[in-house]
Amino acid sequence: MESVLWLVLAIALAIGEAFTATFLIIFFAAGALAAAGVAALGGPVLLQVIVFAIVSGLSVGTLRPLITRHAKSALETGETPFGIEALEGQHATVLEAVGADHGLVKVEGELWTARSFDGHETYEPGERVRIIKVKGATVIVWRDETPNI
Repeated sequence: MESVLWLVLAIALAIGEAFTATFLIIFFAAGALAAAGVAALGGPVLLQVIVFAIVSGLSVGTLRPLITRHAKSALETGETPFGIEALEGQHATVLEAVGADHGLVKVEGELWTARSFDGHETYEPGERVRIIKVKGATVIVWRDETPNI
């Protein structure tokens, strides 16, 4: 019965991690899974709790730093950005007026939904803007004041 409780806890913690994406709660789920294994083998409750604490602690202490180090953006690590990260800082041309809640821009031949950075500015079709940030499938843009080279 105790192993089922540990499994339920492990599943609940894993689901909780899916909603936070902090790479912290998942290590406690691993500890609960290890404790479920001890319970399934007939270990006493005190041993289950000790295994839970040790596995959780070791996971957080050793694996989390490795994961967070590799989860940094290319700009933070000094590497060449690619994919969506490479869009930040790029120039775009406004195709449909861009405001706080609507807009469309063209970036290197691709069409992207766009919003103005501050929500007060409006950019008209034909204007050149710079991508400040990418949020999902929407780019956040600001007026590009560099000369068109």
